[in-house]
Amino acid sequence: MPIDELAVSAYTLPLDEPESDGTLTWTATSVVVAEPRAEGVQGLGFTYGPTACAHLISELLAGVVLGRDPMDVPGAWTAMVRAIRNTGRPGVASMAIAAVDTALWDLKARLLEQPLARLLGMARTKVPVYGSGGFISMTDDALAAQLGGWVHDQGIPRVKIKIGSDRDSERVAHARRAIGPDAELFVDANGAYSRKHAVRMARLFDGERVTWFEEPVSSDDLDGLREVRDLVDVEVAAGEYGYDLVYFERMASAVDVLQADVSRCAGITEWLRAAAVAAAHGLEVSGHTAQSLHAHPACAVPNLRHLEYFADHARADRILFHGVLDPDGGSLEPDLTRNGCGLDLNRGAAERFRTA
Repeated sequence: MPIDELAVSAYTLPLDEPESDGTLTWTATSVVVAEPRAEGVQGLGFTYGPTACAHLISELLAGVVLGRDPMDVPGAWTAMVRAIRNTGRPGVASMAIAAVDTALWDLKARLLEQPLARLLGMARTKVPVYGSGGFISMTDDALAAQLGGWVHDQGIPRVKIKIGSDRDSERVAHARRAIGPDAELFVDANGAYSRKHAVRMARLFDGERVTWFEEPVSSDDLDGLREVRDLVDVEVAAGEYGYDLVYFERMASAVDVLQADVSRCAGITEWLRAAAVAAAHGLEVSGHTAQSLHAHPACAVPNLRHLEYFADHARADRILFHGVLDPDGGSLEPDLTRNGCGLDLNRGAAERFRTA
């Protein structure tokens, strides 16, 4: 029962208005979808990457995946990593592999008529999430409405905002007022601060009971992350730009919680290994964005802290896919009545956003 087809498509969904964090502004969400087929059954996987990922899949990855046994996902993953050796592992290549790898795991589960979480083996039935948005570009009223909606309406007991502007102290205080005294408040600087500035701001944020400080300095500055972590009380997290195990091994020595993104780190195969790296260092792992892709594999990881429920991806997923999970009481719970990852491409709705 070989894989006999690998369809690829790409979509770009414009935002209603530009959004920004401490180091970047963006205007759209881009998604590349991979759909392998075997025995008349089609799998679904994707990444939040540029259209270039789709071209790379067609040019470099399809040839080493087609004809393979869909039961042997790690073998296909290894072949894809070898195929992109001269292209370079970080960035677009790993994101392209992620789309195919997640699709192959989904296909295997569908062929076996199992939900993916069951196939991987479950350590938990549901995954804690935190609401993530709070963009610097938002007005104070919009910020309060978004955070308050997650906490008070949806029951999500932890939320995160972006920082890296000259209004950070004011915005963090405003966020605390919006969510009340009991919910957890996280901040993400996206590497916008210097080391000393990060330490000063972390101590200032203590007054608002901030418990999570993501990328206080650039994630490339491992010494800086380590220095900030050792000087502040708040937990320091980073790892979203990890594309391979070597990166996660280095990062694990510099943070309190290791982040990993299944849509960037070459898919579920490598994400599970990154979680094991974290465990070897006595750390928990947190899934970075891509909540629809993380929900099932996150159930298989004993040392999971939580999963980022990212506003932009929630919006894009609901447009592009059927079967998207909604948070319930601060968690995502995979639907074990649906095979695979539980998602299907909404072709009618997706077509007008198609770019490849």
